[in-house]
Amino acid sequence: MDQRGKGDGAAGPLGLRARIWNNAYLLLVLAPLFWAGNFIVGRAILTSAPPISLAFWRWVLALIPILLLARGRVDFAAEARVLCRHLPIVALLAVLGISCFNTFVYFGLRETTSVNALLMQSAMPLLILIVCFLLYGERPGLLQSAGVVLSLTGVVFIATRGHPQALAQLAINRGDLWVLAAVVAYAFYSALLRRRPALHPLSFLAGLFALGALALLPFYIAEHLSGHVLALTAPNLLALAYLVIFPSFLSYLCFNRGVELVGAGRAGLFIHLLPVFGSVLAVVFLGERIEGFHMIGAALIAGGLVVASRR
Repeated sequence: MDQRGKGDGAAGPLGLRARIWNNAYLLLVLAPLFWAGNFIVGRAILTSAPPISLAFWRWVLALIPILLLARGRVDFAAEARVLCRHLPIVALLAVLGISCFNTFVYFGLRETTSVNALLMQSAMPLLILIVCFLLYGERPGLLQSAGVVLSLTGVVFIATRGHPQALAQLAINRGDLWVLAAVVAYAFYSALLRRRPALHPLSFLAGLFALGALALLPFYIAEHLSGHVLALTAPNLLALAYLVIFPSFLSYLCFNRGVELVGAGRAGLFIHLLPVFGSVLAVVFLGERIEGFHMIGAALIAGGLVVASRR
C-alpha cells in the first residue's frame, strides 16, 4: 500500500482533507456521483464531439489541475524515477482504465439505449470479483456475495423501471458490446490497482492520464484526418471542463484511494450507485421525476452496500 497517500499530497496531513482522504466509503460514494455526470454530459454532446477526440482532450486537459495541485508538494524527479521502474504496470493500467474504458463508453453511447448501457455497467462489481479470483485466487465472502446480488437487484429494478420482466425484451447491439468491453477493461484495471507502484497519488494520476492520452494519440490523429473534429462550441467547452474536473481528476483520485483502502472487490460494489445518482441528475438537469421504482432500487442498492461492507 502506498503509505504516502495517507498523509500528504491531495489530502493534507491534518484537518478535514485528511479525514476525507482516509474515509474510503465517502470517497467511493463521490466517485460514482461524478461518473454519473459523465454519462449525461457525454451522451448530450456526442453528436458534435467525436468519441476519440472527446476522450483524448479530456485526459490531456485533466493533467492541468493535477500539475497545479502537485506543484510544491511532489518531488517530480524522484517520482519520475519510480514511474520509469514500474512503467509496464502503469502503462497497462493507463490503457485499461484511461484509454479503453472511457473511449469504449463514448462509442457505445452513440448506439445503445441508456437502459442497456446501465445494465452493462451494473455487471462491473461482479466482474471485478471474478477478475480478482482469476488473478489472485480471492474468493468473495458470503456477505460480499449477498451484497453483490442485493445491489445488482436494485440496479435492475431501476434500469427496468420496476418491471424486471422487461429484461427479456432487451436486444444486444453493437453499442452494448462497446460498453461491455469498457466494463471488462475497467474490471481488470480495478483488480490490477493493487500492483501500482508506491507513487504519490497525484503523480500516479498524472502518469495514468499522460500514458492514456499517449495511447489514444494515433487514433485521435486518424479520427481528425478523417474529418471528425471536435467542435469548439460553448456547450462542448463547458461539457469538456466538467469532464476534466469531475469524472476525470476527482473520480479517479477518489476511486483509486478507495481501492487502496478497502480492496477492489468491496470498492467495486459502489459502482452500483451509478443508476441512483444518474436518476437524481436526470431529475435536476433533464426535468425527469423520481418514481417509486427509483426509491425501491436505491434502497436495495444501499442495503447491498451495507451488507457487503461488513467484515
